[in-house]
Amino acid sequence: MNSAVPWAVHVDPAVRRQLRRFPGRDAQRITSAITDLAANPYSGDIARMQGEEDVWRRRLGAYRIFYEVLSAERVVHVFRVARRTSTTY
Repeated sequence: MNSAVPWAVHVDPAVRRQLRRFPGRDAQRITSAITDLAANPYSGDIARMQGEEDVWRRRLGAYRIFYEVLSAERVVHVFRVARRTSTTY
């Protein structure tokens, strides 16, 4: 699954706005993890979301990064970042 060609990472504008509201250190860790998705979207503490075809969740401390992997286009679409609660996933 890992290839020399990096994946394109698209981040929703809502996610970018949300990251500005997180504490600086947390926002920096999340941004770094999102950037790492370009190398391999299948690495790290991830799980496929039940009932979804290509939607994944990456665990990062108290936060969850939700993204869709479009394999044919080699695109990772980050559509949600949330603080972990009992209803986050």
